[in-house]
Amino acid sequence: MKALAQFVEKAIETICVIILATMSVLVFLNVVLRYGFNSSINITEEVSRYMFVWLAFLGAILAFNENQHVSVTVFVEKLSPSAKKLLHLITDVIMLFCCYLIVDGSWIQFNLNLNNLAPISGLPQGITYLASTVAGFSIGILILARIATNIAALVKGETK
Repeated sequence: MKALAQFVEKAIETICVIILATMSVLVFLNVVLRYGFNSSINITEEVSRYMFVWLAFLGAILAFNENQHVSVTVFVEKLSPSAKKLLHLITDVIMLFCCYLIVDGSWIQFNLNLNNLAPISGLPQGITYLASTVAGFSIGILILARIATNIAALVKGETK
């Protein structure tokens, strides 16, 4: 299971690198064409926008997996180890509910905007909402795994 998680993490990292490199090339090419040749490729702006949305949501998955999101622990540090575990369990359940809301709402928006095409590229505008659906679902799976681990630790009486 751990090997699968590492493979998925490396795959998402690779996709992020490809997206960032492609965005950089497209934007650089467009800048050179605009200022050097007084022309541009119109499609690069829309495609770069779509790629940026996907990059942000895929990056959120990676950050959550590595526990790199901002957290304020001033009050949590003062709790006992078992109270910390219980508080983490409660916050994980709340975050899981938020992931459900994100997935549900973004899936509805994806379906509503799937037939709306971008004016220049012709890509479905629902693609941007699919990014939040994928991110919410992926983070939800990570939260479920963390909840299972925390419940097992609470039942065993582990404090770390």
